[in-house]
Amino acid sequence: MSSTLLVYLHGFRSSPRSSKAVMTGEAVKALASAENTIDWYCPQLLASPKQSMAMVTKYIDQSKADRIVVIGSSLGGFYANYLAEKYGCKAVALNPAVRAARELAPHVGMMTSYDSNEPFDLRPEYIDELKTLQVEGISRPNRYFLIAAKGDELLDWREMSDFYKGAKQLILEGSDHGIADYADHLPRVLEFISP
Repeated sequence: MSSTLLVYLHGFRSSPRSSKAVMTGEAVKALASAENTIDWYCPQLLASPKQSMAMVTKYIDQSKADRIVVIGSSLGGFYANYLAEKYGCKAVALNPAVRAARELAPHVGMMTSYDSNEPFDLRPEYIDELKTLQVEGISRPNRYFLIAAKGDELLDWREMSDFYKGAKQLILEGSDHGIADYADHLPRVLEFISP
């Protein structure tokens, strides 16, 4: 019997209630069996990157799972790089912000979450925290699966593709930052993360 800890990290201003998180969670739970148990961990990330990663790494460190897999969307993809390098585990990056500090620096100030309109403060020190979590290059490309949309209105798919050179890549014609057609690509994700 084997056990997998599957960590899903949502994007900036998003939540565990995002459509990709919910869809992935339901599909992953359906994969669980008597031979392979799956611990699904999809936390609400905090405004502070440092606190977010402290919370997630604490959960991972306390896990008794045989293997870890991380899936991250946008800013969550940036965090997935950090965790995959730290733990030597597989990671799926969905339209990841490969340079999150640069992307978020112009947005410092008060923001609201997409699905709850709850306000939060993106502080200047959070940009510095992102810089300390930056992965400059992935060490083992075979551990990574990138899904990038050419139609991403926020991030450049070419930068993503270059960053994950040598990794498994699915470059989507069109689509958008949220990967509206994610359900079509979920089987590929499940195939990649399966033991």
